[in-house]
Amino acid sequence: MSSPEPRVLRYVDALREAVDQEMERDPSVFVFGLDVDDHKSIQGSTAGLLARYGADRVFTTPLSEDAMTGVAIGAAMAGLRPVHVHIRMDFLLLCMNQLVNIAAKAHYMWGGQVKVPLVVRSMIGKSWGQGAQHSQGLHGMFTHVPGLKVVAPSNAHDVKGCMIAAIRDDNPVVFMEHRLLYNTESAVPAHPYTVGPGESRVCTRGDDVTIVGISNMAQEAIRAAELLREVGVTAEVIDPIWLMPLDIDTILASARRTGRLLVIDNGWMAGGLSAEIVAAVAEAAGPSAGIKFARMGFAPTPCPTSPWLEDHFYPNPGSIAARAWAMVRPERERWVPSAESAKLAYQVQFKGPF
Repeated sequence: MSSPEPRVLRYVDALREAVDQEMERDPSVFVFGLDVDDHKSIQGSTAGLLARYGADRVFTTPLSEDAMTGVAIGAAMAGLRPVHVHIRMDFLLLCMNQLVNIAAKAHYMWGGQVKVPLVVRSMIGKSWGQGAQHSQGLHGMFTHVPGLKVVAPSNAHDVKGCMIAAIRDDNPVVFMEHRLLYNTESAVPAHPYTVGPGESRVCTRGDDVTIVGISNMAQEAIRAAELLREVGVTAEVIDPIWLMPLDIDTILASARRTGRLLVIDNGWMAGGLSAEIVAAVAEAAGPSAGIKFARMGFAPTPCPTSPWLEDHFYPNPGSIAARAWAMVRPERERWVPSAESAKLAYQVQFKGPF
């Protein structure tokens, strides 16, 4: 029997559906974290789970990230599959020892006898005054640590498949969600499926420049590609999806063909994932490939609270398109698309924080 046609779902609903289906399939899966049972249910991402599975499998925690991560690690070592919700990625800094020195290393230190099937959910992103301590994309820190997997799905289809893959994985997975993606929609199959570690996606095809966009920067890059197409430049946009392990081969093949690679990160560039991608491609391709490289990311300051400053701090479709244009047409006069044409629908739809 063929599977039903995919439905159009919001990112947040696809995320919730993935957890729901895995909880139904596997009784060892449980969800806990600050306010997961609140009436707003983490922007709706845990909605209905408490009523369906009860307080033994869906419950809130004290405001103690370090201790509760220890509980999650212990539960995972004992054979359960916790999904631990930290709300914001900034808060993971409060449990770095647990994640980096315990969760990531247990399998190695015990010679493969111990597994830590733990999913650590956290949000990043801007707007409504989230500011310096509630907006940071710290994924580069976690990709640096052997034993941790890191994923940053950019659309509803991938967030469901990645969450199912993460829950089933026997290793700890840091699951990064951008809050501005929550109301975006795409086609999502009803049945369970996985988008596994190391899978990337070529979102648009082009011959002039390769653009890699991390997390919601993939969506920004797709819009930038549309703007570039209007002025005769075709961009190949790649969404890496899984940041560790990273599908560098797909990026390398595209960059070799276009001769230009622009990496857009949702974090700072110094010591970040954009540097890793550029270095990996440069080393693999060698100097004879003649690839031109550029990067964009957070400006080198703490994340601002002012929307006006945010417009300068974060890459957007207009600034991405302008940077790609300059790489492809360096001899031409500087081109910048209008601010109005560079707006994205989900930015207009955003209603504020939970």
